[in-house]
Amino acid sequence: MTATTVVKQQAGPRAAGPARGRRGRRRARLIALLFVFPALLLLGALVVYPVLFSVGRSLFDASGTRFVGAGNYTEMFRDPATLKAIRNTAIWVVVAPALLTGLGLILAVLVEKVRWATAFKLLLFMPMAVSFLAAGIIFRLAYDADPNRGVLNAAVVSVHDAFRSTSAYPTARGRAGLLTEDRDGSWRTTARAGESVTLPMVGVLPGDLPKNAAPAYPAAAKQAAPGELRGVVYLDFTPGGGGRPGKVDPKESGLPGMTVQAVRDGKAVASATTAADGSFRLPGLAAGSYTVRLPESNFAQPYQGVSWLGPALVTPAIIGAYLWIWTGFAMVLIGAGLAALPRDALEAARMDGANEWQIFRRITVPLLAPVLTVVFVTLVINVMKVFDLVYIIAPGPVQEDATVLATQMWLVSFGGGDNQGLGSALGVLLLLLVVPAMVFNVRRFRRSQR
Repeated sequence: MTATTVVKQQAGPRAAGPARGRRGRRRARLIALLFVFPALLLLGALVVYPVLFSVGRSLFDASGTRFVGAGNYTEMFRDPATLKAIRNTAIWVVVAPALLTGLGLILAVLVEKVRWATAFKLLLFMPMAVSFLAAGIIFRLAYDADPNRGVLNAAVVSVHDAFRSTSAYPTARGRAGLLTEDRDGSWRTTARAGESVTLPMVGVLPGDLPKNAAPAYPAAAKQAAPGELRGVVYLDFTPGGGGRPGKVDPKESGLPGMTVQAVRDGKAVASATTAADGSFRLPGLAAGSYTVRLPESNFAQPYQGVSWLGPALVTPAIIGAYLWIWTGFAMVLIGAGLAALPRDALEAARMDGANEWQIFRRITVPLLAPVLTVVFVTLVINVMKVFDLVYIIAPGPVQEDATVLATQMWLVSFGGGDNQGLGSALGVLLLLLVVPAMVFNVRRFRRSQR
């Protein structure tokens, strides 16, 4: 056997080892690719293709046949509705994540000191199980302007009425030809001191009269003494018919609780409130003529609460519904980070004499900064895509005042605008705004894993 043969026999097994290793690695990559392929296929079909298609579609006109280049993007920033959507989206991004992160932090810290912490967390987290569609319907009803339907306005009206009474006669008006209406909604007539006066009113249903209302006929028969004005405010309507307009008939009822004023030279010199039979008495008057007035406060419409879904408050109202849903999410995530904090640092601070506020501000919050950042950025990504709540809660007349980029994209493309070129441009804009936050979140996750 020659030396060359011996060398070849020794080198053969060594060369075969790396070759087998390369074949094994290629085989492992192929198997991994086979397992990943279904996910890549779905990702391409559901994410990559729609994104590329939207980018291409945004370069064509509404019909999709004429290439317009950046025309849709230029038009997008000239459209007042789109500019309003961008403004509302900015309000959402600034307000909602900050409030949610703050509320979640405060609740997570407080829950640690509650005996029934698990039940409390479950209660706050339950809205996450409610779909945005159902939550939108719930809050659309809760924000209803009618206090008989909207629970928020029912509460507001109850509190208001507890401190300030409302008029019992919002529909009442004076009998035409006998009383004169002023511009402010008050009614008046004239009389001299020492006379009796009748003030006939109409427009009130007999069933709406106060329970203590009494017949006005006996009071109308009383005569005024010198130096006073006496009279009666009554409902000039006889149940069953047969009454005489402008005359107090036996079956006609007085209107209790009415404010009556005697006015002279533009100033109210005497005031009284009508009794159960509608009678009133204004004493201590000098001789002469007076204007007997029923002020506009007698006919004020009942307080109807707050217009939650009006143009001014619709966006804060929808953000409030969003907070109701997501506060539990923020609290649970921050609570998990809080449970992982080193307790020795907190105990050392207490031993050094720090109070709970100092511990919270200088130790808890700095240590929780990575968790708070992740929660905040996650919520920023989420609010940029909000659609359901805005579309369902905002009524049609104020839809434009509440619109955000997601709803504007739908409205332009399918909700009547029928311009999918401009809608695709809005979708691309929304993607460009979301991508930086997503990249930031991914980097934070990778950094925390290291």
